[in-house]
Amino acid sequence: MEPVISLRNAYIYQREQLVLSSVNFTIHQGEFVFLIGRTGSGKSSVLKTLYADLWLEKGTGIVAGYDLHTIKRAQVPYLRRNIGIVFQDFQLLSDRNIEKNLVFYLRAMGWEDKNEMRNRIDEALKLVNLQNILTKMPHQLSGGEQQRVGIARALLNHPQILLADEPTGNLDPEMSVEILKLFKDINEKSKTAVLMATHNFELIERFPSRTLYCDKGLITDLSDGL
Repeated sequence: MEPVISLRNAYIYQREQLVLSSVNFTIHQGEFVFLIGRTGSGKSSVLKTLYADLWLEKGTGIVAGYDLHTIKRAQVPYLRRNIGIVFQDFQLLSDRNIEKNLVFYLRAMGWEDKNEMRNRIDEALKLVNLQNILTKMPHQLSGGEQQRVGIARALLNHPQILLADEPTGNLDPEMSVEILKLFKDINEKSKTAVLMATHNFELIERFPSRTLYCDKGLITDLSDGL
């Protein structure tokens, strides 16, 4: 089976600055992988490269069948239809309710049938244990609820992998644990791969899994040799 993500001798830049050198790792369907490191170590740059917000200038990178080095701008939306992205700051549209937030996303992904969209929204909200919130505005939800909506949004298009950038960064410790449990549950039930960037080492100790470590311009797979 082809991996969902494969980076080979990849060099990751943020503007003109080299952030990470000679990056090599592969993630297969159904894997749960942590990406850890201190703030500024390059975790977000890795994720932005994987969803083609940063161009891979040197090396080989394949995500959901798309070549990151040769991808054309017009192909980027099609790559992202295969990826679910979860952000630290939720990124819900504040001027519309939850249903309209999710419909807006589905339309951007190319969905057109209203019944299919409604059914998929119901399915995704059920996965994150959030029924009966369709008419609520984002500000009426707690931080944990907003992040669960963000996870539901990322799942709407049946992605091959979820990329989560510090998804518990704005949450208290108790809610952080609940969100990580949710990611684990989704990963196990749907076999959707997960790559979660975090600097919350307590969560990693509590829920051990394969871990990639960003430090001093390099990524090390801490699972190697175990």
